[in-house]
Amino acid sequence: MLFRLIGRSLRPYRGPIAIVVLLQLLQTLAALYLPTLNADIIDYGVVPGDTGYIMRIGGVMLAVTLGQIVCAAGAVYFSARTASALGRDIRAGVFDKVQSFSAREVGQFGTPSLITRTTNDVQQVQMLALMTFTLMVMAPIMCVGGIVLALRQDAKLSLLLVVIVPVLGVLIALIVSRMRPWFRQMQDRIDGINRILREQISGIRVIRAFVRDTHERERFKDANDGLLQTSLRVGRLMALMFPTVMLVMNVASVAVLWFGAIRIEDQQMQIGALTAFLSYLMQILMSVMMTTFMFMMLPRAEVCAERIMAVLDTEPTVAPPIQPVGLPTRRGEVTLTDVAFSYPGAEEPVLCNVNLAARPGQTTAIIGSTGAGKTTLINLVARLFDVTDGTVLIDGVDVRDIDPKDLATTIGLVPQKAYLFSGTVATNLRYGNQDATDEDLWQALEIAQARDFVEKMPEGLNTPIAQGGTTVSGGQRQRLAIARAIVHRPSVYLFDDCFSALDQATDARLRAALAAETSDAAVVVVAQRVNTIRYADRIIVLDEGRVVGTGTHRELMDSNETYREIVLSQLTEQEAA
Repeated sequence: MLFRLIGRSLRPYRGPIAIVVLLQLLQTLAALYLPTLNADIIDYGVVPGDTGYIMRIGGVMLAVTLGQIVCAAGAVYFSARTASALGRDIRAGVFDKVQSFSAREVGQFGTPSLITRTTNDVQQVQMLALMTFTLMVMAPIMCVGGIVLALRQDAKLSLLLVVIVPVLGVLIALIVSRMRPWFRQMQDRIDGINRILREQISGIRVIRAFVRDTHERERFKDANDGLLQTSLRVGRLMALMFPTVMLVMNVASVAVLWFGAIRIEDQQMQIGALTAFLSYLMQILMSVMMTTFMFMMLPRAEVCAERIMAVLDTEPTVAPPIQPVGLPTRRGEVTLTDVAFSYPGAEEPVLCNVNLAARPGQTTAIIGSTGAGKTTLINLVARLFDVTDGTVLIDGVDVRDIDPKDLATTIGLVPQKAYLFSGTVATNLRYGNQDATDEDLWQALEIAQARDFVEKMPEGLNTPIAQGGTTVSGGQRQRLAIARAIVHRPSVYLFDDCFSALDQATDARLRAALAAETSDAAVVVVAQRVNTIRYADRIIVLDEGRVVGTGTHRELMDSNETYREIVLSQLTEQEAA
């Protein structure tokens, strides 16, 4: 998964990668050439006492060193740019994929996990790519070059490499093989902390209201301690890695000096050659050590890549049409025919054989007990889910065939839980219509009964709004969400129980103003409160996912027992009449 992800993402950057490889090659060749020059200075300059030779070769060494520095700096520069671009592209890919998900896929992964995969997981893969460009490209060149040049200095002494390198490789492989499962658990622990932290921040009022501070601290402490224990296990293995490498390197150095001294004593090797051989041995082992560092990062990056690819390979259940159909005339007519919907693995369908028609200039209300499927029905019209059976038509075209952009401009959805984005009042209202003027915004606010409190805000339309709209009350948040839909100017309005936080007087004024504004559009209202929908042109009664009644308030009061029970649970007989 890791190589598939990186390989796919690096295709546009073949040019910079080629430059990195070239610069790393030149840098490594320079590093490999320096010990040979140093050996020549010792053997042909220091021993005979030839100062001129020392100066000449020393100048060459200085020039080679300067070239090595330039190549190293250039390689790091291009490596950092390419790795950063890789991280940016993967993050963008994950974000775009998540944007195409329906609520089903988002629920499958979970919001905290998706956040971790988009941030921490991508960062791990990006870091591995950077280390690959800066270390892994250089390590094999240095290892192979070091072995060749070591053989050139003394073939018999090079036999030590046959023992040293495999021993080091086996020890590293044993340590790395034990790290991978712990890295997977570490990413899962990070997901858990993100989930608990998100819950606690979002639900801080509930926690304090029920005095559950101690319980939540314990929950976070357990998750935090779990991550600590996993990190300590990984840390112990990582801490074992470098002493192991250093032990092998030091033992190898002692062995080279020991056997090299014997060969010098037997006049089979020169002092400069031994010095060069020792330098090449260090370079070989340093390349192995760099590979070791890569292997330390590799298991975690592999786990992260698998988690990222799991998102990228998931096909959304609400897929865009292959051949999208436009809506030439936007009348705003919604028709549901024999609609059924079931969640995966559910024993019973949420909706079954639902037939409904919402026409322009009319208000169609949907009412029913909790769990009757009202919100699901609204989500099917907006195509947040696709029907399991039947069809949902807008202006005679199946929503599954409509171009997503056309569908978005046709529908104005105000969800049950009003959500505002971080920014200002104006940026939130223009979310669906960037061309709206300030006059349009004020008119929408007036219809939504929100003008008064926005005018009282310190900066009016430019007043900052916190993420989720936490800086305003629930009722204000609902009215701003309704105003946002009005600014959008759709031909179909979907109001999903978005009047629940309003007092009855404000609710009545808003509905009266909204009726004039939406006279040419189809309006579908989901509500729990009878007063909100009693004057609708048509009321649909849902019970356990089925339509059990259709008509006006007066007709249903006379003929439908389910509707009558709902009404009388909120109003008296006299008020209902």
